[in-house]
Amino acid sequence: MTGINHPQAEARIEALEFRLAHLEDTVLKLSAELATQQQLLDRQVARYRQLLDHVTADGTGASAAGFEIPPHY
Repeated sequence: MTGINHPQAEARIEALEFRLAHLEDTVLKLSAELATQQQLLDRQVARYRQLLDHVTADGTGASAAGFEIPPHY
């Protein structure tokens, strides 16, 4: 190597390896958190669809948006 002796090169490589290990750990943690968040979102979307189906299924086929405001309002 030109201009860099072995102790300097080894120290730089060691520092880079340390940073890489830290970044890999961070990526794994973020990936796990993202998977957890996706599962939560999937459950919330399923629950929202259930609630929407429940609100819109009143037996007459009319949707919740089809109801009129009572005259006293």
